[in-house]
Amino acid sequence: MWEYTDKVKELFLNPRNAGVIEDADGVGEVGSMACGDALKLCLKVNDEGVIEDARFQTFGCASAIASASALTEMLKGKTVEEAEKITNQEIADYLGGLPKEKMHCSVLGQQALEKALAHYRGDPVKEEEEGEIVCECFGITDRQIEKAVRENNLTTLEEVTNYTKAGGGCETCHDRIREIIQAIRAERQPKVRPRMSNIQKIQLIEETLENEVRPSLRQDGGDIELVDVIGNRVLLSMRGACATCKASQQTMKNFVEAKLRELVWPEIDVEEVPS
Repeated sequence: MWEYTDKVKELFLNPRNAGVIEDADGVGEVGSMACGDALKLCLKVNDEGVIEDARFQTFGCASAIASASALTEMLKGKTVEEAEKITNQEIADYLGGLPKEKMHCSVLGQQALEKALAHYRGDPVKEEEEGEIVCECFGITDRQIEKAVRENNLTTLEEVTNYTKAGGGCETCHDRIREIIQAIRAERQPKVRPRMSNIQKIQLIEETLENEVRPSLRQDGGDIELVDVIGNRVLLSMRGACATCKASQQTMKNFVEAKLRELVWPEIDVEEVPS
């Protein structure tokens, strides 16, 4: 038996904002009766881009009703830009958590929100964005699985089923789901960088400073000079306006060091030395 939080029970027994908005500015419909969960989300947006009202209709379990109700409560008063950033995990957190087997209900809410906002903006849904059906039992596409895996850092078939329902029926899609998980995990593997001599490292540092760093600093009357390289320590000196700038340390770490770590070596530590 699943354990539900008091918030889930409250919004299931007394859901907020159930119903439709007849003159809705955005409508999103996801799921299907075949898979056991379906959700329709309606939004009313004012001229300033603020969501004044949000209502839902759903066919599903207690978690589906509570998740949809929670989402409408979260949306009211938010701008469209703020609403776009709501994740399925935030919906679950609003409820105080969901059983792992019911996380797909929060995902359904996020998907309905994305479609409602796309409808509000007038964005057409392109067929290629829908993807290919992987799970025939529940009509789940490869794009939906990929999105759930990436956004929720899923690593197992069981987790994918919990978040999307994919694989929860006849099981013939299990191998394909595992392939998707493996492909995404491979993308996340850190790139193996070739070993380089200290001379090669210094040359690459100089090139990066010249091509990626100096142009930005010179726009504000500043410059930078490479003083020394000791292992992964890179000693640099600010020149011109940058030498007296109070934000030089922030520039050194957040801009210069970040560029060198990205383009030269991930373990580089930048140190500013007096000019």
